[in-house]
Amino acid sequence: MAIRDKRNQKEDSQKVIEINAEMQGTLSFTDSVNLRINGNFEGTLQTKGTLTIGDCATVDARITGENIIVAGKVKGDIIASTMLVLMPTSELSGNITTPKLNIVEGAIFQGKCQMLSESLDIDEVSRYLDLDIPSVVEMANAGNIPATRHGDDWKFERGKIDRWIAVEKAKG
Repeated sequence: MAIRDKRNQKEDSQKVIEINAEMQGTLSFTDSVNLRINGNFEGTLQTKGTLTIGDCATVDARITGENIIVAGKVKGDIIASTMLVLMPTSELSGNITTPKLNIVEGAIFQGKCQMLSESLDIDEVSRYLDLDIPSVVEMANAGNIPATRHGDDWKFERGKIDRWIAVEKAKG
């Protein structure tokens, strides 16, 4: 397996990880990284930062991340919390959930797309967190999740929910 860790010359020295091999399993990053996959991957990908799937890559995985750029072949669902870009050489067979989507001419996409707004209602946050609605309501009523009450309804800001998720994961 070939993994390189390069330091960016910018002040923030953001990490770049490049994978040029065949891998299976779960890759999960709690810190923001720029991950580039050029080989084959099968499993689950959970990233922060930017994930790029190179034009020669083949990925069979459930992918969750912030900014995702696909230039290769992907089979599996993608949840991009910020943006998803399908490059002209990309072939995606799976469902997409993202607030911003850029499909460049030539890209192949087969599946369903759900565009997310920045404000979520109780049903959307329930699906986003994979929790039942009564649990989300209970958490909101107790102040255990960032939410705002509008009359009889709860509203959730995606950015605050994403930050809350990161803090909860960090707690263990």
